[in-house]
Amino acid sequence: MAYQENKQCTDINEIEKMKFRLVQCGLGNNVQTVEVNNEDFMPTITTLPVGPPPVLKSLESQIAEYLNTPERLPIHKVERAQKFWEREKNVESLFNVEACPLQYKLQVERNQTTGELLEFKEVPLENTGFTAQNSLSMLRQPGAPVDAVRGHSSNKPFWPGGLDEPSIDAITESIQVNFDDDDLLTVPPGFENGMCFKDATDNGTTPLEAVLKLTDLMTLDDEFDLGDEEDEEDEKTSEQNNTPTEDDGKDAELLEDVLQRADEISRPTETVKAEPAKKEWAIKVDVTAPVGDFYKKIPNMAYQWPFELDVFQKQAILCLENHESVFVSAHTSAGKTVVAEYAIALSLKHGTKTVYTSPIKALSNQKYRDFRNTFEDVGLLTGDVQLNDKASCLIMTTEILRSMLYNGSDTIRDLEWVIFDEVHYISDAERGVVWEEVLIMLPSTVNVILLSATIPNTMEFANWVGRTKQKYIYVISTLKRPVPLEHYLYTGNSNKTSDQLFLIVDKNNKMDTIGYKKALNAKKDRETKSSQSFGSKDRRGGFSKNDKNVYLSLVEMLRKKAQLPVVVFTFSKKKCDENSSSLTTVDLTTSSEKSQIQIFLQKCISRLKGSDRRLPQVLHMKDLLKKGVAVHHSGVLPILKEVVEMLFQRGLVKLLFATETFAMGVNMPARTVVFDSIRKHDGTCMRNLVPGEYIQMAGRAGRRGLDTTGLVIILCKGDVPEISDLQSMMLGKPTHLESRFRLTYTMILNLLTVAVIRVQDVMKRSFAEFHTRKDSHQQEVELKVLTKQLESIKPVYCYLCQEDLEKYYDTCTALNKLRQETQLASIKHSKVKVLSIGRVVVVNTDKHKHTLGVILSLYTASRHSKFKTLVICDQSSGYESKLSTAFSKKLRVQMIKKTNLYQPEGVCGHEVVELVACDLYEITSNTLDVSADKILSDWNTRQIPRFRDKPPSQLTSVVVQELLRLIEDNPDGLPALNPVKELKIQDMEFVEKYMKMQSLQEVVFDYKCLMCQAVDEHFAEHDHNMELRDKVKELGYQLSEDSLLLLPEYHQRIKVLQKLHFIDQNMSLLLKGRVGCEISHHELILTQLIFENVLTELPAEEIVALLSCMVFQQKNCSSPTLTDSLEKGMEMIKSVARNVAALQQECGLNIDVEEFVRTFKFGLTEVVYEWAKGTPFADITALTDVSEGIIVRTIQRLDETCREVGNASRKIGSSTLLAKMRQASELIKRDIVFAASLYTHS
Repeated sequence: MAYQENKQCTDINEIEKMKFRLVQCGLGNNVQTVEVNNEDFMPTITTLPVGPPPVLKSLESQIAEYLNTPERLPIHKVERAQKFWEREKNVESLFNVEACPLQYKLQVERNQTTGELLEFKEVPLENTGFTAQNSLSMLRQPGAPVDAVRGHSSNKPFWPGGLDEPSIDAITESIQVNFDDDDLLTVPPGFENGMCFKDATDNGTTPLEAVLKLTDLMTLDDEFDLGDEEDEEDEKTSEQNNTPTEDDGKDAELLEDVLQRADEISRPTETVKAEPAKKEWAIKVDVTAPVGDFYKKIPNMAYQWPFELDVFQKQAILCLENHESVFVSAHTSAGKTVVAEYAIALSLKHGTKTVYTSPIKALSNQKYRDFRNTFEDVGLLTGDVQLNDKASCLIMTTEILRSMLYNGSDTIRDLEWVIFDEVHYISDAERGVVWEEVLIMLPSTVNVILLSATIPNTMEFANWVGRTKQKYIYVISTLKRPVPLEHYLYTGNSNKTSDQLFLIVDKNNKMDTIGYKKALNAKKDRETKSSQSFGSKDRRGGFSKNDKNVYLSLVEMLRKKAQLPVVVFTFSKKKCDENSSSLTTVDLTTSSEKSQIQIFLQKCISRLKGSDRRLPQVLHMKDLLKKGVAVHHSGVLPILKEVVEMLFQRGLVKLLFATETFAMGVNMPARTVVFDSIRKHDGTCMRNLVPGEYIQMAGRAGRRGLDTTGLVIILCKGDVPEISDLQSMMLGKPTHLESRFRLTYTMILNLLTVAVIRVQDVMKRSFAEFHTRKDSHQQEVELKVLTKQLESIKPVYCYLCQEDLEKYYDTCTALNKLRQETQLASIKHSKVKVLSIGRVVVVNTDKHKHTLGVILSLYTASRHSKFKTLVICDQSSGYESKLSTAFSKKLRVQMIKKTNLYQPEGVCGHEVVELVACDLYEITSNTLDVSADKILSDWNTRQIPRFRDKPPSQLTSVVVQELLRLIEDNPDGLPALNPVKELKIQDMEFVEKYMKMQSLQEVVFDYKCLMCQAVDEHFAEHDHNMELRDKVKELGYQLSEDSLLLLPEYHQRIKVLQKLHFIDQNMSLLLKGRVGCEISHHELILTQLIFENVLTELPAEEIVALLSCMVFQQKNCSSPTLTDSLEKGMEMIKSVARNVAALQQECGLNIDVEEFVRTFKFGLTEVVYEWAKGTPFADITALTDVSEGIIVRTIQRLDETCREVGNASRKIGSSTLLAKMRQASELIKRDIVFAASLYTHS
């Protein structure tokens, strides 16, 4: 190795010695080497006479020539210039000029008395340049006709009603810049450096004020005297003081006046002020009073019905005729739809529009069919259907209306009414926020009609809506059922026991305990040896043969009593299918009804293609329907659900097994309603039905005009439910409407596009903030009054108190707080009972100041422990507070002074008082041996009027004398209990508080202000001033945005958007933010996937398969078999989701990363992939255990997601992804999945 290294070094040295140059010889391009010395080493030379052959010029030389010799530019060589073709001249095109915005309008002037037309005037129009991109005004120009209904993401919404719209003057004033302000920005957005506008000569020193006041010049004399005049004036003043004058009396009166005013200012008197009347926006309408002159008030009704209207319906119609908003709360099937129909008729009469919103798509389809039969001009807007979108009545889901509001749809201009059906859905945890957003964003020109089942807080909710929209809401609530209900327990399980039907609540809503006892006894008689104790609700089982026998006996009993049709509510899709399949022997239809069912089924199924008609679920449902039995839940194919609903309405379905969603339908009343169980799983745990859920489902019993009463039956397949559970469920109040308002990134991004509508403004007007904001007007008035009082406060004028009174006050505040906290912790200490009988304490109440007492009894049953204490007092006159009457008001902060224990001046008496922990000034370490029961008995006896003069017992006297002895021996106070040493409390937080309290106790008596004779008055005055300051501060906080409950979360979400580059530091939307506005759910994840180019490289089939994780929600299903490409895509989506969740967690949001990743479920990825490839529906159902209805609903929602991702790709100019999303949408839109609804195409 050493030899090789030496050789390499030798070679390098030899090369360095070889210096040569290359010489070109002749025209043959021959090159020869010529050795040269180090000094004259030069580059290659040539021997050619005219240089080397010509080659292309270098780019550098061309640029230098272009810049240095502009005169050589070929500006006159036309052949090398850009070519163009002459266009054909068309003079007529000059005649077509776009119409300019109107600058003036004609205004009519009339005679105020006669109404005679006098003249026309031209009045200039304002805001003529306003468009959907720059204005929120209703006067802005209409947008493009293609965006008239849905709007466009670049449009601004119309100004929400209830918000104070800023005027042009206010906006102009707000944008004026004060160039003297130091807060002006010097670095433009996106720049690293900026400019400094400070004067270069400014070295940071503040110049002296060189302003001479005119008053100073007026007071100056021509000549200045540096002190002689003052001496002379002092001599004159002293002489004058020796001789009394008439002014002395005036001065004395003036001084007395000042002292009296100071005393009034210092005294903490309560100011009596007239509070402004609280404005109620909800007006309750009396529905018990008949409307006798209804037809006189409305002679020409917009719509008439063939039946007489109820009182509440007439009251609502009167409000609609007066253009008032209404809130109708009534039971199911009470006739709330009449109010909606009249609003639609009014809009047709007025030439305006009405929007009818529903919580679910199926209900929208049903309403479209019903309203289309009543009115001709009806349209439907859902995620995948758009029918007659120019109609006067538009039926849509609430999410569609929210999108129209944010996108500035021109249809909103013509809206007169928005009808919110099933408005109690606002309590839904997942989608309730949509209702609040829509109600907040509706313009002031729109009136609202709220339809709801019975809820207890109708006035509260109506007040919130009215306050938000600044409109009166007329509340029309009725508890009357058109068909009363009777509730029964059924314990039978065979034909022999089919008569075991026991009434527990009659039609007057009275509980029948006798019927409940009979049900218990009937169950007990049939109890076997293996049965458990009855009355328990813990025994719950799956499907068994016993269930089949129960339903066979139940159906037979209902058939005999002519109580069919019946709806059986079962809170499990699997149990619905099992129960229906087990009743193979049941046949409830006649031959005529079978024929009708067969014809209707044949007509509906003919819409499907051949393979879809032979699906197992279709064949199974055919067999059930022929027998009059059907199933209705989310797992059933949508077209089959509609078949079941239509046959049920015709009375051809006699027995229907349904889940809770069936109760949301319209016009689906039954003769009887049966509950398979009163317990359900709500996603987190098993629980009993709440009253609202039970009433909603039970309300389906009883057909108006056909039945006198509705029958509600609860099956007791296991044990009989507890009577308390039944009573609270049947007769309890429905659940209050609660706000489910939450912040979403979609809401934040949409509102950030509108500078004048802030997210904080929407948060303030949410139902969640209603209780804290409803008195804001009164709080503003009170704040102004208190602020004026605070400005008039003068500081305490005392040379002793001025120095450290405030510090002393703060010390007393901290010490009182610590003393109370340590005492409570000592009392609650589990190992030792501090306040045991016989414990000596120092009492400090309004009546007993610094008085010694002894504990006689302790009560801990209530939330706050109470104890009876014997305290000493003056027997003759009783103890009175020694504080001045001027300061008899209780102070917020107890003054801490060196005070001796109270000792009666005359004969010592005693009193037994009931105290709480805060009444104790100190817990001493002393205890007395007392007979508490006998002392209390003696005291209670002497409280009787005829024994009032009886002397106290010897035991009582001994205790009183013992307390007096302790006072005489320790007049300064007894040693306090040390909880750390005596109670052995070793909690670090408690020990720190106790040590801090001891340190404050050592310095609390060292303040100089305690030397002041009037320190009590000064302390009370300062306490009053601090109370006033705290009230002003509290009111200011309550009225500010800092008190918003969701404000911290808002700042956290803003931080997330900034870190993901959706918005910049100035809260302006970036490209990512504008893309996010196009997406309604999982906007962060989908936007990240688009920008990280995860989807673009994949084929359309794989893209739509992977996007299924955004809409599929079922928790448990079989694992799919995925290709390598799909596996890779799935991992990439999970990676993006994990990164986004980690970022949100880093920004402070309460989110679990892995739980967030698990929300993206890939259970139907394989199914959607095969469906997009063209696989028949019958084949893809074999790939998973997910029910057919869930598969169809997932793919339908997936089409909406594809459309949103396509719109987002258009924003960033990705034509490739846009084409693939359109292709994906076309691939999945086929066959049974997108079969037309029977309601819309019947």
